[in-house]
Amino acid sequence: MILEKSTGYKKVIKWLKGKKKKPFKFQTDAWQYYAEGYSGLVNAPTGFGKTFSLFLAVVIDELNTQLPVKASAVKAGAVKVSALKKRKKSTGLKLIWITPLRSLAKDLARAMREVCLELEIDWQVGVRNGDTPQNEKLKQKKQMPEVLIITPESMHLLLAQKNSLSYFEDLQCIVADEWHELLGSKRGVMAELAISRIKGLVKEKHPERLLRVWGISATIGNMEEALDVLVPDQDILKTTVVADIEKKIQIKSILPDHIDMLPWAGHLGHKLAHKLLPIIEKSKTTLIFCNTRGQAELWYQNLLKLDENLAGQIAIHHGSIDYELRNWIEEAIHTGILKAVISTSSLDLGVDFKPVDTVVQIGSPKGVARFLQRAGRSGHSPFETSKIYFLPTHALELVEAAAIKEAARTQNIESRQPVVMAFDTLIQYMVTLAVGDGFDEQKLYKEVKNTFAFRELELSEWNWMMQFITTGGDSLTAYTEFSKVEKEDGLWKVKSRQLAMRHRLHIGTIVSDAMIKVKYLTGGYVGMLEESFMAKMKPGNSFTLAGRVLEFVMVKEMTVLVRKSKLKSAITPSWMGGRMSLTANLGAILRKKYNETLDKTHQDEELDIILPLFERQAKVSHVPKDDEFLIELIKTRDGYHFFAYPFEGRQVHEIMAALIAYRLGKVKPISFSIAMNDYGFELLSEQPIPLDEENIKLLFSPVNLGEDIVASINATEMARRKFRDIACISGLVFQGYPGKYVANKYLQSSSSLFFNVFSDYDKHNLLLRQAYDEAFYQQIEEPRLAAALHRIQASKVIIIKAESYTPLCFPIKVDSLRENMSTEELGERIARMTAEADKKQTIRR
Repeated sequence: MILEKSTGYKKVIKWLKGKKKKPFKFQTDAWQYYAEGYSGLVNAPTGFGKTFSLFLAVVIDELNTQLPVKASAVKAGAVKVSALKKRKKSTGLKLIWITPLRSLAKDLARAMREVCLELEIDWQVGVRNGDTPQNEKLKQKKQMPEVLIITPESMHLLLAQKNSLSYFEDLQCIVADEWHELLGSKRGVMAELAISRIKGLVKEKHPERLLRVWGISATIGNMEEALDVLVPDQDILKTTVVADIEKKIQIKSILPDHIDMLPWAGHLGHKLAHKLLPIIEKSKTTLIFCNTRGQAELWYQNLLKLDENLAGQIAIHHGSIDYELRNWIEEAIHTGILKAVISTSSLDLGVDFKPVDTVVQIGSPKGVARFLQRAGRSGHSPFETSKIYFLPTHALELVEAAAIKEAARTQNIESRQPVVMAFDTLIQYMVTLAVGDGFDEQKLYKEVKNTFAFRELELSEWNWMMQFITTGGDSLTAYTEFSKVEKEDGLWKVKSRQLAMRHRLHIGTIVSDAMIKVKYLTGGYVGMLEESFMAKMKPGNSFTLAGRVLEFVMVKEMTVLVRKSKLKSAITPSWMGGRMSLTANLGAILRKKYNETLDKTHQDEELDIILPLFERQAKVSHVPKDDEFLIELIKTRDGYHFFAYPFEGRQVHEIMAALIAYRLGKVKPISFSIAMNDYGFELLSEQPIPLDEENIKLLFSPVNLGEDIVASINATEMARRKFRDIACISGLVFQGYPGKYVANKYLQSSSSLFFNVFSDYDKHNLLLRQAYDEAFYQQIEEPRLAAALHRIQASKVIIIKAESYTPLCFPIKVDSLRENMSTEELGERIARMTAEADKKQTIRR
């Protein structure tokens, strides 16, 4: 089919010309592939119209298939205009658009409705997610819109409805937006399963129907694998469409006037905060990204203290802020009312805010893809330059800034590893279908086997899961509450209305601490906090949320009641999962940049600024080259310190430290305290550490790694913690009703009980196996740990006995102290340590 000659194509091109635009080649390529029946994946830089590459493909197809009505017939009265309009309505769901973020959905809907209106296509564009009002969902059930923008969780909720096939009768295409964001998570597995089910339903009803599946991604390293996960079918046409366009990104570091020779995390950032004010002032709208919700709250208060005139001009946006307030903030960004918004990842995907011309990243983004994704929120239109400022929170992060610049220049972007064999998610999905119309186990097994996530699924494992949802498995058969699914008229169904209701309430794979709503005594919601944080608060205590200082009054019916506090500052809430870890890509470039720092021929201004710090590191210790592995041994009044620098990220270092401590303990009975950051780790002992050049390679050997990991850490306890989420997702434990959620400690104790039962009496339990697999491959990151140890084996080991703390080890030491000290105590201790180190440095001179 030559698409350019079609009516729909010509109409779209004419419409674009009217807006003084022309399509990019990757867009017309996608339109052509779509017309030829292909499924696939579109990869293009942020701001170049990835959405239109697929949405307009579907629109062109619709325009080409609409029945032509001659204008003369309308004039003659043979076809009334009112009848024509009536004919166009109620055509059924044509396009499902999966999105990972709720804020992204609203923005997409706005753009799509505008297109439909201007091209005179009588399509409804609907949104279905956790923010969608119940009355809107009921309208959708009666009559689906032609386009439905939906999250993976809401897709499964649709499948849990009765007669769900009727929703997909006219479906033409499924698009997974920001596919890279879903790919490496169980939410991605949910999307895979839902797509496989919808394809199965459509094929069963309409064998001749060609249902296309497409993905959109801006930043991903493993493109072909990403396509294979989304479209695993081997017997259909599929392709990748990659834009041959380079997005201009201007990365500028906010440089300090003075570098502390002993840097520490969190110290430098707020010292540089005043340098943000002129950036905010000269920009239309600035998005300021923090890595955690707690940091976002702190920076909001900090900027207001620096400039009170910003009140009413800046806002704060994250997932724990009430929906209505988030909604207002997003609208205010669109209209340009706000000068700056401090945000977490809640705004870093795909959202097109025209007034945003500047982005600031506070602290290390820990990954190249995340940084580029956030940069793309500014200069979102084609050929505009995306401007992003990097504000370091300590001096060594300036090296990360240089590393990110190089990665952006060379397009060295991380891969996302897909999740496979997530049995908890599959069990939840099976019960979801049983709550809906029911399922035939043989047909469903074939569908599930056709997904990437479960292509290795054995029949014996499938049979185990069938037994689990019908009887509770070998160890829970005696308890009727676990016999959820039973056969009726040849299909497996959930017949209990109570079980069905409870299951629908907790469809999803994101399990967090129980969240409690925060509300003013006088009415009006502020947001949500985790139960564990509020458990520490007493009436009269104050805390910040949504940028407001609030006084805690009481908890009533699982709602925290507050009033405005008279205090200007207060404690900042902490949320679980705050610390991200350095990616392998960024770690590798970082090691390379450390080599270049002392080389005066480099082009990085960040390395020029930080040069005195590295010169001091070279004097008191050593700056490791790319093929070297540095270990520092220091004796202080605290004891004997062992610092090692693999540059592999906090998570890998945590396990590596425990592994080395275990192996040293085999040489000589010795106990350690452990600390780590993204660059290295510390072992601290009261006794001399039995370490020399002879045994160092043995200590860091990958030989017997699996056995030594199990022996060095409490792998069972790590698996037990993982099992809490698995138990919730699989429906083993009930998380409670809205407003009456089960407390986190009870969820943990309930899941621990099941973990113990399965460990003792059901060792072949697949959920138990999954808990250990997740502990090893996600939390322990065993493959990345093994790769790091192999690299260390090939490196030259440099052992330095330093007289005092070095610039490299100081941030690790401060992190270890922060856990047990107040801010004032920490500041005093750091000042003392810095003075001692400076004194020894002066004596050496």
